[in-house]
Parts: sequence; structure tokens; C-alpha cells
Amino acid sequence: MNDINSLYDKWIKSAVADKDLIPELESIKGDNEAILDRFYKNLEFGTAGLRGVIGAGTNRMNVYTVNQATQGLADYLNANFENPSVAVAYDSRIKSEDFAKSAAGVLAANGVKVYIFPELVPTPMLSFAVRRLNCSSGIIITASHNPSKYNGYKCYDPNGYQMTDEAAAKTYEYIQKIDMFDGVKTMDFDEALAEDMVDFIEDWLLDEFYKKVLSCRVNPEAIKKANLKVIYTPLNGTGNKPVRKVLKKAGVGEVTVVKEQEKPDGNFPTCPYPNPEIRQAFECAIKAAEGTDADLLLATDPDCDRVGIAVRDGDDYVLMTGNEVGAMFCEYLLHSLKEQNKLPKNPVVVKTIVTTPLVEAIASSYGAETADLLTGFKYIGELVTNLERKGEEERFIVGMEESYGYLRGTHARDKDAVVASLLICEMASYYKLKGISLKQFMDSIYEKYGMYLNTVLNFAFEGASGMQKMSDMMTSLRENPPKTIAGKDVVKTADYKTSKVFDIVNNKEDTIDLPKSNVLSYYLSDGSKLIVRPSGTEPKIKAYITAYGTSREDSEKKSKEFADAVSELLGV
Repeated sequence: MNDINSLYDKWIKSAVADKDLIPELESIKGDNEAILDRFYKNLEFGTAGLRGVIGAGTNRMNVYTVNQATQGLADYLNANFENPSVAVAYDSRIKSEDFAKSAAGVLAANGVKVYIFPELVPTPMLSFAVRRLNCSSGIIITASHNPSKYNGYKCYDPNGYQMTDEAAAKTYEYIQKIDMFDGVKTMDFDEALAEDMVDFIEDWLLDEFYKKVLSCRVNPEAIKKANLKVIYTPLNGTGNKPVRKVLKKAGVGEVTVVKEQEKPDGNFPTCPYPNPEIRQAFECAIKAAEGTDADLLLATDPDCDRVGIAVRDGDDYVLMTGNEVGAMFCEYLLHSLKEQNKLPKNPVVVKTIVTTPLVEAIASSYGAETADLLTGFKYIGELVTNLERKGEEERFIVGMEESYGYLRGTHARDKDAVVASLLICEMASYYKLKGISLKQFMDSIYEKYGMYLNTVLNFAFEGASGMQKMSDMMTSLRENPPKTIAGKDVVKTADYKTSKVFDIVNNKEDTIDLPKSNVLSYYLSDGSKLIVRPSGTEPKIKAYITAYGTSREDSEKKSKEFADAVSELLGV
């Protein structure tokens, strides 16, 4: 643990680069708990980069923690690359542009060439830019779908996906050697521009991105014929221009934007949790849909790498889960490609281990392979890169994670809500022409493949004590594994930290051929499943439940029993 008091004293004397920091520090003078929370640790730099509450202290997102991380990155790049360069982007969050320009100044001062977007853009555009500009790395300032008090810093490798564990660990070694106040080289952003160490990314790159996205369509004529009516909200984030531009170019009949959530605003005034996974994020869109015959409500998160939808069901709109949209993509794309005799040899669908098993059932019916990877879209990006290196990129049909992230195409190596929004509209148009809503389409999938009901439980633990509680929970589960859950026998367990799978019924042990991760999985006798893991980006434990039943009523009953049992199991 850090020396809290000496750090506090140092910061209150030295943190003058941001006018908001000193007043905040003075306001907590004598408040030991508040000081502890800000200084008990440094923000940890991992494969997700940095993420934390905006404010003063080593455990906060501020210009000093950003600059320290960037100095470490610059040192790592200069030690491992000749003439390194970095693409930099930022979202609509509080201080995002300031942090991005400050990071650019640090890179420039260290002789690292910077290409920065002149305005906020979606995360997938940063992934595209890294590869298109042959950069050594990429940085985007974003906290994705977290509340407004958060911001973050994500690092990418030359392949356009987030840093691997090895690269992140090496970068973190450099970061730890750097004093936040005395060990960072800096350069004024405008000076770096004048000295040609920083260049603004030009429109041609965005145009190429849009062309790549549009090339991912499988039924382009359907959009032009269906006259689809869409209500779209960028949730005050980066999706406003890119998503609207792509939908217009594709010929979507009518796109109405939610006015209260149209313009970039890091305070998210109408949406405290700008997360398309929750109904509250759709409230303004649902209100805008009143008195209309809109077919589809579309919401992208602030950095536009995730997308959620609500679809018309009679007089109401029903939210579709990330698992359901992923399953629909899988069925729609494989069916369409097969129908057109364009299904490649040995097609592969890629998902994370916490994404619904329904996807594997669908893929199998079309003779497609399912790659099951750890949570984190970088693993999907890595698989796409490996396919491309072998000249087999056409095998990649779609990649997905249950938390509303999808990718089709090889233009990006991260989840892309721009291409996903386009394909959702195309899919809705295709089935509208057949007289079927997306809700009815999803029901037909359940009828064909079985009722997989997926639920995610989130248990939040804030502050220093919360981190310890999460660690204790995972330790307890490992030392005292459950034999039954919700009255059903546990027949198989998997521990991704030890890379061990144990088949209890057959008393057989096997290994997991994936990177080690703090994840536990339990398979039940009725076909249901539970996965438990700490979040990599938020202070919470996540429990992923799959209740498999013979009908929706059966699965809903099992899911409720399952959820109650999991809460009891975790002691929360």
C-alpha cells in the first residue's frame, strides 16, 4: 500500500497542471477515508489500460496518471520499435480531449510520432487507424459505458487490438519506474504540431473506414427496399456522425435521432448510466417513438463499440439482450451466405466463454466452427489477425461478446458498433420484407435450437475494502467449490486461473488451452451453466447464468432459482 500522507502532501504542493485538482485535495484535508481512497494504490495498468474515477490522486484518472502511463508506453516503444508511432483518439467524456492532447505531448517529447484524430471518434476507428497508418501502438481515452465520473486509457498493439498480457506487463514495468511529477518528458501540444511530431488524421482515413464497413453487408438491397424506420441515440457519445453517415450511405429509409442525447456531453444529463444493456438508456428513445411506427430503436455507448436494440412488439418495444443479438447475427449471416452460395469453406464464428451456448448450436447446424475465447475482445482480434496471416480471413463470419460487442469484417480488431448498427438495420430490413419482426425472428431461433435464457448478475464493491472482498470471494469458491447449485448437481468445473477442467461424473481432468484468467465455470446436470469472474474494468463481481429449459416459462423459473442460489453462494 502507498504511503498515503506523504503522497497527499506531495500532490497538494505539486499538482498544479490541472486547475481542478488542488481545490479537490484541499476539500478533503483531514478526511482520512477520502485520502485513502485516492492514494492507497496506483491505478493498475493492465490489458484494458487504465480506468478510474476522474480526480486527484494516484488512484484517479488525471493528467498525471495519464502522463505517467504515456511515458511508460513511450519508453517501452522506444526500446522495442524503430521510429515508433502512435495513433491517438478520444471520446466525449469529461477531460477526454485534454488527456488525449497531454498524452500526445508526452509521446512527442519522447520522439514518438503521433497521429491524432481532430475530433472525437469511435473506438473501432482507432483500431482501424493503428493498422492503416502502420503505427506501433494506439491510445484511446474512454471509459466505454461507465457513469460520467469515470474515464480511462486503452492501449493497442500494432495489430489494432488491445495490448496482450505480455506487452501490457512490460509496459507496466516501465510505468512503475516513473515519478509522476519529475520523471515525465512533456511538450506543448501546439508546439508538437508545429514541429511535425503530431499530425491530425485526415478525412481520407475515415472514408476508407466507411467503405470497409459498407463492404460487410450481405443483403444490401434489403435496406433499400424495406423502408425501415429507426430511432437512434448515440447516448451523447461518439456514434452520432459515423453511425448516421453509414446508415445514410446504406439507404436506411428513415433515421430519427434522439435530440436530448444527440450532441457529445460527458455529463450524460439524461442517462446517468450510458449503457445500452439497460432499459434506462432507451427511455428517451422510447418516448421519441411514441405516436410513430418506428421498427427499431438503436443505442450505441459513448465510445461506440457496443450497440443495443429495442424492437417493436405490438404497441411496446422490447429490449433484446446482447446474447440474443449475437445469436440473431449468427443465424442471419450464416443463413444468408449459405442461401447465396457464399459460405466459405470451414467458416468460423467467434465468441467469448461467457456468451450464450446458443451461438454454438446455431453455428454447428451450418457446419461452422465456434471458437470460444476468454472475455476481452482483444482475443477475438488476435484470432482474426492469425486467420489473416494464413490467408484465411474469409472464414471469419462474425465475432461477439454477450456485453453487446460485435465485429464483422477485418477492418477493425475491436468490437465495432458502427458495422453492428448497419447489420442490425440490414437484418431488420431483410426480415421486415418477409413480414417478420426481429422479436419474431428471435422466437423462431429459440423454437429451432432450444430455450437458452441468459442473465448477468453484477455485484459492486467500491474502494479498497471492495477489492479485498472480491478477492476473498474468488478464493472461497476455489477452496470450497459448490457441489450443487439451485438443487442441480455440478457435473463439471473449469478454473481458467489454473487451466484445469474437471469432469466430476467421469472423474476426469483436462487442461484449458487459453491464457490464464481469474474465471470459474460450473456446468449443471440439467444443461445450465454458471460463470463467475471479477470485472476487468469495473469494481464488481460478475455472474453469468445460462438457464436451459424446454420452454420460456421453464427457463425463467430456473433462471430465478439460479440467481437466488448464486447470491447465496457468493454471500451477497
